[in-house]
Amino acid sequence: MAFELAQRLKVLPPYLFAELDRRKQEKLAQGVDVIDLGVGDPDLPTPEPIVEALCRAAKKPENHRYPSYVGMKAYREAVAQWYKRRFDINLDPNREVTALIGSKEGIAHFPLAFVQEGDVVLCPDPAYPVYKIGTIFAGGKPYTMPLKEENDFLPDIGSIPQEIVDKAKIIWVNYPNNPTSADATEDFYRDLVRWAKKHNIIVASDNAYSEIYMGDRRPISILQIEGAKEVAIEFHSLSKTYNMTGWRIGMAVGNEELVKALGKVKTNVDSGQFNAVQEAGITALSLPEDELDKLRAVYRERREVMTAALKSLGLEPLESDVTFYVWTKVPKGYTSAEFVGRLIDEAGIVCTPGNGFGEAGEGFFRISLTVPTERLVEAAKRIENLKL
Repeated sequence: MAFELAQRLKVLPPYLFAELDRRKQEKLAQGVDVIDLGVGDPDLPTPEPIVEALCRAAKKPENHRYPSYVGMKAYREAVAQWYKRRFDINLDPNREVTALIGSKEGIAHFPLAFVQEGDVVLCPDPAYPVYKIGTIFAGGKPYTMPLKEENDFLPDIGSIPQEIVDKAKIIWVNYPNNPTSADATEDFYRDLVRWAKKHNIIVASDNAYSEIYMGDRRPISILQIEGAKEVAIEFHSLSKTYNMTGWRIGMAVGNEELVKALGKVKTNVDSGQFNAVQEAGITALSLPEDELDKLRAVYRERREVMTAALKSLGLEPLESDVTFYVWTKVPKGYTSAEFVGRLIDEAGIVCTPGNGFGEAGEGFFRISLTVPTERLVEAAKRIENLKL
């Protein structure tokens, strides 16, 4: 039998990372020693105290029943306490925090709470694909805001046509940024909050990479800006910070009305996160800072090695000290897809083409630093052997 897909699925391009995995599996089946620098999935293990906390919590019979839709009170309190320590932001755990089954889940569901058929959602480009996908699933129309190198990969909100602004319900921002590794300033957020208030637009901030930094300056939260809570919700995750991508645990915090509306969607589409995982999350959020410093030191070494190697080959990686990605210009004469295709076919290296994140990503490719340093060195040697 043949079943017709819904239109919302027909209009979607192949999910970027699923397509990369397909090409990777093809090479592995051919016996190629593949170096996967595509997906940002930390290779380092989850810290042992978190694993131990999960094991203890999984043995509690009371945790084997349905969890709270919005998350355990203790988990929401731990999130609020972490935000206070890290950003000096006061959050009410009962009204301004909800647990997520990973931040991707919350990001995908959020437009369902506010976007009507035909409403516009302002999405950065290049960007994590889920901002647009969630918009399309909600019946909205994504309007892409190009992130250009000459503007430090920040959206130029002043250039958005007034007729688009009038129809916009949500603007998505993501700093530290995936894929460009750019970061945002207080001035940018201050202007954004002021603009969003003026036009009655929700600011949805994806801050999943705030703890992956290698320099002295720590990335900020939009909620640190005065008045941001009036218009903003922030999505965060334990995935990147604590090497917990497979655990699927995150949080949404900020404006009470926005958090509550997301919670109402979630009440109708999922049954909450397993309490044992939330208990492990509480342990993660209480880990001393030196545990995270160890992880940052590893990424700092990897970034230095990869950046130096790329420069020595005549490539142009962008300088950054946040995220575990290296955003690099493709060599002259190549499109993003052509160059990444050559890396896979001739060198067994999986990277992500910039245009896979949106049209404005054309001319770049993204390297993920989530493999051991020696594999990064090997990848650089293979690129050198291509004699670009």
